[in-house]
Amino acid sequence: MIQLIPTRGLIDEYAYLYIDDATGHGFVIDPGAQPEKFLSLIQAKGWTIEKILLTHGHFDHIGAVQVLRKELNVPVCAYETADDYLLNPDWNLSAEFGQEMRVPDTVKLSDGDEVRLEAAPAVCFRVIHTPGHTTDSVIYYNEKEGIAFTGDTIFRRSIGNYTFPGGSYRTLIESITTRILTLPPETMLYSGHSGPTTVREEIPGFCSFE
Repeated sequence: MIQLIPTRGLIDEYAYLYIDDATGHGFVIDPGAQPEKFLSLIQAKGWTIEKILLTHGHFDHIGAVQVLRKELNVPVCAYETADDYLLNPDWNLSAEFGQEMRVPDTVKLSDGDEVRLEAAPAVCFRVIHTPGHTTDSVIYYNEKEGIAFTGDTIFRRSIGNYTFPGGSYRTLIESITTRILTLPPETMLYSGHSGPTTVREEIPGFCSFE
């Protein structure tokens, strides 16, 4: 089950809970703000969160991480170069808003790694490195369920911003064309700032960004 959590922080963002229906265990993905929204829902439903997964290190995707990791006592997982953002308020953009967000001590993931639920090892998300919006951007892809959490790499009929530190238009386009739009057409894409879409829906209009 996928639970969308709209968060209102310095910038509004879509975070997600992925919960395995059989066990009630799952992941929090990109908790950008309002940790109490996550905690109250998790407690009310009796869910067990095993990990926090980050698609990249921008402030609007990490603002609730420190509270949640403490309250839930879970590890935070991010790409192997994520410290460039997670430890640097200038690169994660929080400094622009007069704040200094930092998320230390994360578990580092590499391209191709698999993140599994301990309570349900058949539930598997593959880490796919998709730089361009940031150098540490990844998507989390579940082939069996045909879903992917894409962060800010691709949105419904749009693409991520490539003008922030570490961003690159050419790299972003390459990531989308070779790493996302090559997934099965029916794959559902869940992003940080738009409603869900599918690979099939995005392929026809993508030429406008090339």
